[in-house]
Amino acid sequence: MSLAPPSRHLSRHASLVLVAALALAACQRETPPAPDAAGEPPPPVATPAATAGAPVELKDVIESNDRYVIGISYPAAVNRHPGLAKALSDYTAAERAELMQAVDAFGNDKPSAPYELSLAFEQVVDTPQIVAVAADGSRYTGGAHGQPLIARFVWLPQQDARLTAAALIPGAKGWQTVSDYVREQLHTAVVNRADEDELAPVDRAALIKSTFRMIDEGTEPDAANFSEFVPVLDAAGRITALRFVFPPYQVGPYADGTQTMDVPAALLLPHVAPAYAELFAR
Repeated sequence: MSLAPPSRHLSRHASLVLVAALALAACQRETPPAPDAAGEPPPPVATPAATAGAPVELKDVIESNDRYVIGISYPAAVNRHPGLAKALSDYTAAERAELMQAVDAFGNDKPSAPYELSLAFEQVVDTPQIVAVAADGSRYTGGAHGQPLIARFVWLPQQDARLTAAALIPGAKGWQTVSDYVREQLHTAVVNRADEDELAPVDRAALIKSTFRMIDEGTEPDAANFSEFVPVLDAAGRITALRFVFPPYQVGPYADGTQTMDVPAALLLPHVAPAYAELFAR
């Protein structure tokens, strides 16, 4: 799946829409659970979002002037989940702040071409147990192309909490299993592509060596390397696989675009935290 380049045709009419104000909620801290009998801390769990204060109502954003262009679109359904809406709003605010920092660095001058922030949020899963939203876009602050923006949000409505990779698979052994599987699949894809392109032996070897290095570095067995994912569901709404999403440069060159890899539930289940095992198909 390739990331579409940022649009250069956003409306420049005079209507400026302010980004929804973020509620400044006091961070509620809970006393951490006591270590288990073996002295090891308990695995992380998904934590409820802090949604104190006025709920965030997400609205599409279009802003345009001679210094920057911002275009952001949201699915209306996410406003049914205030915690999820706040998570998306926080993400958008952070990316906007990055853009405006670059714009402000010009002082009274302006860039040769307007800087841009383009973000599209799409609800890709919507069940009573799981909601997932995909964010895809780019931020352009000069150079040959924009910086890809890739994020995935998995929400558990019944717990009013975001499910993270670290909470879902808490053990190092689980991430080693995921890493081994993903690496093997990506390695095979690279070799197949090199064969299809009928490259000269020297070019083929160079391509495989450089891409394998990127794959191995980008799939080290750590939850941080697999933080962006969405569940793949069966007809009953159970998870049959996790689709991990890798932005350009993580497991391949920019030209390869965003890449994904599905890891089947059968491989994951032995390593899934017990609190989330019931979400998976068996």
